[in-house]
Amino acid sequence: MSRLPTSEAYAELQDAYDHFNAELFAGELPPCLITLQRERRTYGYFSHGRFAQTQTGELVDEIAMNPGYFAVCPIEETLSTLVHEMVHQWQHHHGKPGRRGYHNREWGDKMEAIGLMPSDTGEPGGKRTGEQMMDYIIEGGAFDLACAALLTREYRLSWVDRFPCALPRGGGQGSAPALAPPSPGEAAPVPAPAAQGASWLVYPDTDKPAAGRSNRLKYRCPSCGAQAWGKPALRLLCGEDDCQAAPMLPAD
Repeated sequence: MSRLPTSEAYAELQDAYDHFNAELFAGELPPCLITLQRERRTYGYFSHGRFAQTQTGELVDEIAMNPGYFAVCPIEETLSTLVHEMVHQWQHHHGKPGRRGYHNREWGDKMEAIGLMPSDTGEPGGKRTGEQMMDYIIEGGAFDLACAALLTREYRLSWVDRFPCALPRGGGQGSAPALAPPSPGEAAPVPAPAAQGASWLVYPDTDKPAAGRSNRLKYRCPSCGAQAWGKPALRLLCGEDDCQAAPMLPAD
């Protein structure tokens, strides 16, 4: 392989960071370390002063991006996540962040000023502040225009996770959305244009229980109400004398 995947993937994210820092923050943001993290239930996150230079002790911030969404979100929304976290970085260096995890009014005002409308639902009409916040792109706003300028340079994210996350219901982007995978039989999320029809994408099998979750059922005796847990399709009989080996039925 002639390509260098690590260099290529991170250079593209750094290119976007530099572009938006210049266009939306007047170059006020200090250098940061961009990482790829599959943090559960999040598009990305910001961590102030997370990394230290071993020789000088210099501290730099971290902006993490979840590659599990790169293939199933339009690139504009992925880039809006990057800028969402850049606003957190701006606030740590030039404002007053809220308590840990809280998106306060100053953060919301800055988001709106650069063209991203904060919303706890990811849709118009949502609350502008709170613990878990998403956002949506303001049409014709500063981010919309800056993003369009970046994409006219044939900008792309060349590397995406083949095993994408399920998209949140209701759309929107943010640092901690409430995720809901598709129900069995429901259509899979529509991939971003660059991944349309890609045979190498592998969507989650929603007919199987999520990793770490039990696939056992609760059974209940219809006579005495005694309960037991077991695998699906078990034939359980109640052992109480008065129930005369009554078949236990699934409780749900």
